[in-house]
Amino acid sequence: MFHRIGRLGACVSTKRLGLGLRHDARVGSLLLALGVASCAQADLPSGTQLHNGIAASAASGAAHTKTTIDGANGVKLEVEFRYQTQSRAVEVNYRLHNPAAAPPLAVFDRGDLHTVQIGRQKLGAIGQPGFVTEGNDVEMLHAALPLPDPAPTSPPTPLAIRVAPGTTLSGRFESEIWSNVEPKRLRWCVDVMAFDDKFFDAPARGGDPQVYSAPFAAAEAQKMLCTPWFDIARGGF
Repeated sequence: MFHRIGRLGACVSTKRLGLGLRHDARVGSLLLALGVASCAQADLPSGTQLHNGIAASAASGAAHTKTTIDGANGVKLEVEFRYQTQSRAVEVNYRLHNPAAAPPLAVFDRGDLHTVQIGRQKLGAIGQPGFVTEGNDVEMLHAALPLPDPAPTSPPTPLAIRVAPGTTLSGRFESEIWSNVEPKRLRWCVDVMAFDDKFFDAPARGGDPQVYSAPFAAAEAQKMLCTPWFDIARGGF
């Protein structure tokens, strides 16, 4: 149920021509415009196990939806969407459980070091997702991106939080869906990978001791964990 992101290239087409190309297009569009998207989407990974609990509030105009995704090594990701149709605002609450028998896990939901250095984000805080759109489908993505070409003076070094075995990571973020068309489907994906002390750098001083920086090679090593598609008109997955 995890996606692997392969070598990342330019954003080329919204037509699905194969698994590797879909990943290249998705992340390529994020490199071209973080928060404004234009490229390809992937379908829900095969083998994903879902357990949905849906409750809609028509009076408030908000849809409340919960789902659980089962990942490798017994990892479970519980997610709740709260979507406001008029404002196109979405609130995502999530809990990631890493079993005691599983290895430590790195979760790439903490943005990048450049965003922290310019003061747009506090070190250790959950970063704003990137957006990828195809037609009326919108994907929110927390991921480690490859080094842009040409490389900027202050590169967007990926940041991840370490989730120890037997612990739970709780997170929440809000975002407004920016797109030229009315979105019909929405989902959120977060990238994770096994935490290796040799791969990650020690946390920066004054920050969360569990937040680490990763090399840009993480873009090829990470794996994607996605919610199913949230149907806005129906108010559920």
